[in-house]
Amino acid sequence: MNFKKYYLIIGLLCAQFATAQDAIPIFADYLSDNLYLIHPSTAGLSTKSKLRLTGRRQWFDVDDAPNLTTASLNGRVGEKVGLGGILFTDNNGFFSQRGAFATFAYHILLGRNYVDLNQLSFGLSFGFIQTELDETEFDLTTGDPIISGTVQSDSYVNVDFGVTYSFLNFVAHATVKNVLPVERDIFTPQFEPDNQRRYLLSAAYVFGKFYSDWSFEPSVLFQLTDETQEASFDLNFKAFYELEWGKLWGGLSYRRALDGAEFTTNGVGVNTQQFQAITPFFGVDYNQFLFAYTYSNQINDVVISNAGIHQLTLGYNFGSRRDPYDCKCPAVN
Repeated sequence: MNFKKYYLIIGLLCAQFATAQDAIPIFADYLSDNLYLIHPSTAGLSTKSKLRLTGRRQWFDVDDAPNLTTASLNGRVGEKVGLGGILFTDNNGFFSQRGAFATFAYHILLGRNYVDLNQLSFGLSFGFIQTELDETEFDLTTGDPIISGTVQSDSYVNVDFGVTYSFLNFVAHATVKNVLPVERDIFTPQFEPDNQRRYLLSAAYVFGKFYSDWSFEPSVLFQLTDETQEASFDLNFKAFYELEWGKLWGGLSYRRALDGAEFTTNGVGVNTQQFQAITPFFGVDYNQFLFAYTYSNQINDVVISNAGIHQLTLGYNFGSRRDPYDCKCPAVN
Protein backbone atom coordinates (compact mmCIF):
# COMPACT_ATOMS: atom_id res chain seq x y z
CA MET A 1 0.00 0.00 0.00
CA ASN A 2 1.32 3.43 -0.94
CA PHE A 3 1.11 5.43 2.29
CA LYS A 4 2.38 8.59 0.56
CA LYS A 5 -0.85 8.52 -1.42
CA TYR A 6 -2.85 8.89 1.76
CA TYR A 7 -0.78 11.88 2.81
CA LEU A 8 -1.37 13.45 -0.58
CA ILE A 9 -5.12 12.88 -0.44
CA ILE A 10 -5.52 14.39 3.01
CA GLY A 11 -3.28 17.26 2.05
CA LEU A 12 -5.34 18.05 -1.01
CA LEU A 13 -8.52 17.86 1.01
CA CYS A 14 -7.35 20.01 3.88
CA ALA A 15 -4.60 22.28 2.61
CA GLN A 16 -6.81 24.04 0.10
CA PHE A 17 -8.62 27.01 1.58
CA ALA A 18 -11.50 26.55 -0.88
CA THR A 19 -12.80 23.85 -3.14
CA ALA A 20 -12.25 23.82 -6.89
CA GLN A 21 -15.95 24.56 -7.27
CA ASP A 22 -15.34 28.28 -6.81
CA ALA A 23 -14.13 30.19 -9.84
CA ILE A 24 -12.02 32.34 -7.51
CA PRO A 25 -11.01 30.38 -4.39
CA ILE A 26 -11.92 32.12 -1.14
CA PHE A 27 -8.75 32.89 0.78
CA ALA A 28 -7.92 35.45 3.45
CA ASP A 29 -7.02 38.07 0.83
CA TYR A 30 -10.31 39.87 1.50
CA LEU A 31 -8.66 41.13 4.71
CA SER A 32 -6.24 43.20 2.60
CA ASP A 33 -8.94 45.81 1.92
CA ASN A 34 -10.21 43.55 -0.86
CA LEU A 35 -13.76 42.61 0.16
CA TYR A 36 -14.98 43.08 -3.40
CA LEU A 37 -13.31 39.77 -4.37
CA ILE A 38 -15.87 37.81 -2.35
CA HIS A 39 -18.83 40.19 -1.92
CA PRO A 40 -20.22 41.78 -5.13
CA SER A 41 -22.39 44.18 -3.09
CA THR A 42 -19.25 46.05 -2.00
CA ALA A 43 -18.59 47.34 -5.54
CA GLY A 44 -18.62 51.12 -5.14
CA LEU A 45 -19.19 50.90 -1.39
CA SER A 46 -16.09 52.95 -0.60
CA THR A 47 -15.85 56.71 -0.97
CA LYS A 48 -13.00 56.04 -3.43
CA SER A 49 -12.48 53.79 -6.43
CA LYS A 50 -10.16 50.86 -5.74
CA LEU A 51 -7.70 49.02 -7.96
CA ARG A 52 -6.24 45.81 -6.48
CA LEU A 53 -3.66 43.33 -7.80
CA THR A 54 -2.93 40.10 -5.92
CA GLY A 55 -0.47 37.26 -6.41
CA ARG A 56 -0.66 34.11 -4.29
CA ARG A 57 1.65 31.08 -4.29
CA GLN A 58 1.36 27.94 -2.16
CA TRP A 59 4.19 25.64 -1.11
CA PHE A 60 7.35 26.90 -2.82
CA ASP A 61 8.94 23.48 -2.27
CA VAL A 62 6.21 21.61 -4.22
CA ASP A 63 6.23 21.42 -8.02
CA ASP A 64 3.12 22.75 -9.79
CA ALA A 65 1.72 24.03 -6.51
CA PRO A 66 -1.48 26.11 -6.60
CA ASN A 67 -1.11 29.78 -7.48
CA LEU A 68 -3.69 32.50 -7.97
CA THR A 69 -3.50 35.95 -9.59
CA THR A 70 -6.31 38.51 -9.55
CA ALA A 71 -6.86 42.05 -10.79
CA SER A 72 -9.95 43.96 -9.69
CA LEU A 73 -11.38 47.45 -10.02
CA ASN A 74 -14.53 48.87 -8.47
CA GLY A 75 -16.03 52.29 -7.82
CA ARG A 76 -19.17 54.39 -7.59
CA VAL A 77 -20.87 55.90 -10.63
CA GLY A 78 -23.19 58.68 -9.55
CA GLU A 79 -24.84 58.55 -6.13
CA LYS A 80 -26.27 55.04 -6.06
CA VAL A 81 -24.66 52.79 -8.70
CA GLY A 82 -21.46 50.83 -8.19
CA LEU A 83 -19.56 49.05 -10.96
CA GLY A 84 -16.70 46.57 -10.79
CA GLY A 85 -14.68 44.01 -12.70
CA ILE A 86 -12.37 41.11 -11.87
CA LEU A 87 -9.83 39.23 -13.99
CA PHE A 88 -8.24 36.09 -12.54
CA THR A 89 -6.14 33.05 -13.32
CA ASP A 90 -5.92 30.05 -10.99
CA ASN A 91 -3.53 27.13 -11.56
CA ASN A 92 -3.39 23.92 -9.55
CA GLY A 93 -1.23 21.18 -11.03
CA PHE A 94 -2.89 19.82 -14.18
CA PHE A 95 -6.00 21.92 -13.59
CA SER A 96 -6.34 25.63 -14.37
CA GLN A 97 -9.04 28.28 -14.54
CA ARG A 98 -9.17 31.81 -15.90
CA GLY A 99 -12.00 34.20 -16.30
CA ALA A 100 -13.63 37.56 -15.77
CA PHE A 101 -16.47 38.99 -13.68
CA ALA A 102 -18.50 42.15 -14.24
CA THR A 103 -20.47 43.58 -11.31
CA PHE A 104 -23.42 45.91 -10.94
CA ALA A 105 -24.25 47.20 -7.45
CA TYR A 106 -26.96 49.49 -6.14
CA HIS A 107 -26.63 51.43 -2.88
CA ILE A 108 -29.64 52.76 -0.99
CA LEU A 109 -29.12 55.47 1.62
CA LEU A 110 -31.30 54.72 4.65
CA GLY A 111 -30.26 57.68 6.80
CA ARG A 112 -31.37 61.28 6.60
CA ASN A 113 -27.97 62.65 5.60
CA TYR A 114 -24.70 61.78 3.88
CA VAL A 115 -22.59 62.20 7.01
CA ASP A 116 -23.67 59.20 9.09
CA LEU A 117 -23.26 55.89 7.28
CA ASN A 118 -26.53 53.95 7.09
CA GLN A 119 -26.76 52.10 3.78
CA LEU A 120 -28.16 48.96 2.18
CA SER A 121 -26.31 47.62 -0.87
CA PHE A 122 -27.11 44.96 -3.46
CA GLY A 123 -24.64 43.47 -5.94
CA LEU A 124 -24.82 41.09 -8.89
CA SER A 125 -21.75 39.66 -10.65
CA PHE A 126 -21.77 37.88 -14.00
CA GLY A 127 -18.78 35.63 -14.62
CA PHE A 128 -17.30 33.91 -17.65
CA ILE A 129 -14.87 31.12 -16.69
CA GLN A 130 -12.73 28.82 -18.81
CA THR A 131 -11.35 25.63 -17.27
CA GLU A 132 -8.60 23.36 -18.57
CA LEU A 133 -7.42 19.89 -17.62
CA ASP A 134 -3.99 19.03 -19.04
CA GLU A 135 -3.80 15.23 -19.50
CA THR A 136 -0.77 15.24 -21.81
CA GLU A 137 1.45 13.84 -19.04
CA PHE A 138 -1.05 11.26 -17.76
CA ASP A 139 -0.23 7.55 -17.96
CA LEU A 140 -2.10 6.25 -21.01
CA THR A 141 -1.04 2.61 -20.43
CA THR A 142 -3.74 2.19 -17.75
CA GLY A 143 -6.41 1.85 -20.43
CA ASP A 144 -8.71 4.24 -18.54
CA PRO A 145 -11.24 5.51 -21.14
CA ILE A 146 -11.69 8.78 -19.23
CA ILE A 147 -8.05 9.80 -19.88
CA SER A 148 -7.77 11.35 -23.33
CA GLY A 149 -4.10 12.36 -23.24
CA THR A 150 -5.00 15.86 -24.50
CA VAL A 151 -5.73 19.27 -23.00
CA GLN A 152 -9.44 19.32 -22.31
CA SER A 153 -11.15 22.67 -21.93
CA ASP A 154 -14.63 23.92 -21.16
CA SER A 155 -16.27 27.29 -20.58
CA TYR A 156 -19.30 28.31 -18.58
CA VAL A 157 -21.03 31.32 -17.08
CA ASN A 158 -22.27 31.87 -13.55
CA VAL A 159 -23.71 34.50 -11.25
CA ASP A 160 -22.90 35.73 -7.73
CA PHE A 161 -25.40 37.77 -5.70
CA GLY A 162 -24.81 39.66 -2.47
CA VAL A 163 -26.29 42.07 0.07
CA THR A 164 -24.40 44.43 2.39
CA TYR A 165 -25.70 46.51 5.29
CA SER A 166 -23.46 49.29 6.61
CA PHE A 167 -24.29 51.25 9.75
CA LEU A 168 -21.64 53.53 11.26
CA ASN A 169 -18.84 51.22 12.51
CA PHE A 170 -20.73 47.99 11.74
CA VAL A 171 -21.00 46.10 8.45
CA ALA A 172 -22.57 42.75 7.50
CA HIS A 173 -22.46 40.86 4.19
CA ALA A 174 -24.41 37.92 2.76
CA THR A 175 -23.42 36.43 -0.61
CA VAL A 176 -24.47 33.46 -2.71
CA LYS A 177 -21.77 32.38 -5.13
CA ASN A 178 -22.28 30.18 -8.21
CA VAL A 179 -26.05 30.66 -8.24
CA LEU A 180 -26.59 28.83 -11.54
CA PRO A 181 -26.19 25.03 -11.89
CA VAL A 182 -23.20 24.14 -14.06
CA GLU A 183 -22.03 20.86 -15.58
CA ARG A 184 -18.53 20.92 -17.02
CA ASP A 185 -17.92 18.39 -19.77
CA ILE A 186 -14.30 17.78 -18.75
CA PHE A 187 -15.52 16.16 -15.53
CA THR A 188 -17.82 13.17 -15.23
CA PRO A 189 -21.00 13.81 -13.20
CA GLN A 190 -20.01 11.47 -10.36
CA PHE A 191 -16.92 13.59 -9.67
CA GLU A 192 -18.50 17.04 -9.84
CA PRO A 193 -22.17 17.85 -9.15
CA ASP A 194 -23.85 20.64 -11.11
CA ASN A 195 -24.80 22.39 -7.85
CA GLN A 196 -21.79 24.59 -7.01
CA ARG A 197 -23.55 27.10 -4.77
CA ARG A 198 -21.64 28.47 -1.80
CA TYR A 199 -23.09 30.73 0.90
CA LEU A 200 -21.00 33.40 2.63
CA LEU A 201 -21.92 35.37 5.74
CA SER A 202 -19.56 37.88 7.30
CA ALA A 203 -19.66 40.76 9.75
CA ALA A 204 -17.23 43.26 11.25
CA TYR A 205 -17.25 46.05 13.83
CA VAL A 206 -14.58 48.71 14.35
CA PHE A 207 -13.75 49.88 17.87
CA GLY A 208 -11.81 53.04 18.60
CA LYS A 209 -12.20 56.51 20.03
CA PHE A 210 -13.04 59.02 17.35
CA TYR A 211 -9.96 61.19 17.95
CA SER A 212 -7.58 58.28 18.57
CA ASP A 213 -4.99 57.13 16.02
CA TRP A 214 -5.75 53.51 16.91
CA SER A 215 -8.74 51.42 15.89
CA PHE A 216 -9.49 47.70 16.08
CA GLU A 217 -11.69 45.49 13.92
CA PRO A 218 -12.80 41.97 14.88
CA SER A 219 -14.65 40.14 12.12
CA VAL A 220 -16.01 36.73 11.22
CA LEU A 221 -16.67 34.88 7.95
CA PHE A 222 -18.79 31.73 7.63
CA GLN A 223 -18.85 29.55 4.49
CA LEU A 224 -21.22 26.74 3.56
CA THR A 225 -21.13 24.61 0.40
CA ASP A 226 -24.68 23.70 -0.60
CA GLU A 227 -24.12 20.31 -2.26
CA THR A 228 -21.78 18.72 0.30
CA GLN A 229 -22.77 20.79 3.36
CA GLU A 230 -19.09 21.43 4.07
CA ALA A 231 -18.68 24.44 6.36
CA SER A 232 -15.86 26.56 7.73
CA PHE A 233 -15.39 29.82 9.57
CA ASP A 234 -12.77 32.57 9.87
CA LEU A 235 -12.11 34.52 13.07
CA ASN A 236 -10.18 37.69 12.30
CA PHE A 237 -8.69 40.62 14.17
CA LYS A 238 -7.20 43.76 12.60
CA ALA A 239 -5.53 46.82 14.12
CA PHE A 240 -5.09 50.20 12.38
CA TYR A 241 -2.75 53.08 13.24
CA GLU A 242 -3.32 56.43 11.54
CA LEU A 243 -0.37 58.51 10.34
CA GLU A 244 -0.08 61.83 8.52
CA TRP A 245 0.73 60.09 5.23
CA GLY A 246 -1.59 57.11 5.58
CA LYS A 247 -1.92 54.20 7.96
CA LEU A 248 -0.28 51.00 9.16
CA TRP A 249 -2.42 47.94 9.76
CA GLY A 250 -2.11 44.25 10.45
CA GLY A 251 -3.76 41.35 12.15
CA LEU A 252 -4.36 37.65 12.47
CA SER A 253 -6.90 35.25 10.97
CA TYR A 254 -7.81 31.73 12.07
CA ARG A 255 -9.72 29.41 9.72
CA ARG A 256 -11.24 26.09 10.75
CA ALA A 257 -13.33 23.57 8.87
CA LEU A 258 -16.33 22.15 10.69
CA ASP A 259 -16.00 18.85 8.81
CA GLY A 260 -13.26 16.28 9.29
CA ALA A 261 -11.34 14.29 6.67
CA GLU A 262 -10.30 10.68 7.32
CA PHE A 263 -6.77 9.42 6.66
CA THR A 264 -4.40 6.64 7.64
CA THR A 265 -0.64 6.59 8.08
CA ASN A 266 -0.17 2.86 8.66
CA GLY A 267 -2.97 1.23 6.67
CA VAL A 268 -4.66 -0.01 9.84
CA GLY A 269 -5.99 2.81 12.01
CA VAL A 270 -8.12 5.61 10.58
CA ASN A 271 -7.73 9.12 11.95
CA THR A 272 -9.73 12.29 11.39
CA GLN A 273 -8.54 15.87 11.27
CA GLN A 274 -10.27 19.17 10.61
CA PHE A 275 -8.56 21.73 8.46
CA GLN A 276 -7.02 24.56 10.47
CA ALA A 277 -4.89 27.48 9.33
CA ILE A 278 -3.41 30.57 10.89
CA THR A 279 -2.84 33.69 8.77
CA PRO A 280 -0.88 36.73 9.97
CA PHE A 281 -0.96 39.74 7.65
CA PHE A 282 0.18 43.35 7.56
CA GLY A 283 -0.15 46.31 5.24
CA VAL A 284 0.56 49.97 4.73
CA ASP A 285 -1.48 52.70 3.06
CA TYR A 286 0.82 55.42 1.74
CA ASN A 287 -1.21 58.31 0.40
CA GLN A 288 -3.31 56.61 -2.31
CA PHE A 289 -1.21 53.44 -2.54
CA LEU A 290 -1.60 50.15 -0.66
CA PHE A 291 0.86 47.32 -0.07
CA ALA A 292 0.02 44.16 1.89
CA TYR A 293 1.62 40.80 2.64
CA THR A 294 -0.24 37.72 3.85
CA TYR A 295 1.26 34.46 5.09
CA SER A 296 -0.90 31.39 5.72
CA ASN A 297 0.16 28.14 7.32
CA GLN A 298 -1.84 24.97 7.91
CA ILE A 299 -1.50 23.81 11.53
CA ASN A 300 -2.68 20.21 11.14
CA ASP A 301 -0.54 17.13 11.83
CA VAL A 302 -0.73 15.92 8.21
CA VAL A 303 0.15 18.48 5.52
CA ILE A 304 1.66 18.46 2.04
CA SER A 305 4.27 21.08 2.90
CA ASN A 306 5.42 23.25 5.78
CA ALA A 307 6.51 26.02 3.41
CA GLY A 308 3.30 27.97 3.92
CA ILE A 309 1.40 30.18 1.52
CA HIS A 310 2.47 33.68 0.51
CA GLN A 311 0.46 36.48 -1.02
CA LEU A 312 1.22 40.05 -2.07
CA THR A 313 -1.42 42.72 -2.67
CA LEU A 314 -0.84 46.03 -4.42
CA GLY A 315 -3.54 48.68 -4.50
CA TYR A 316 -4.33 52.18 -5.67
CA ASN A 317 -7.23 54.36 -4.51
CA PHE A 318 -8.43 57.21 -6.69
CA GLY A 319 -11.41 59.33 -7.67
CA SER A 320 -12.70 60.36 -4.25
CA ARG A 321 -16.36 61.25 -4.83
CA ARG A 322 -17.19 62.76 -1.42
CA ASP A 323 -15.91 63.48 2.07
CA PRO A 324 -15.44 60.51 4.41
CA TYR A 325 -18.36 59.33 6.49
CA ASP A 326 -18.46 60.26 10.17
CA CYS A 327 -17.49 56.79 11.35
CA LYS A 328 -14.60 54.40 12.02
CA CYS A 329 -15.11 52.35 8.86
CA PRO A 330 -11.78 51.72 7.08
CA ALA A 331 -13.25 49.63 4.25
CA VAL A 332 -15.59 52.50 3.32
CA ASN A 333 -13.54 55.63 4.12
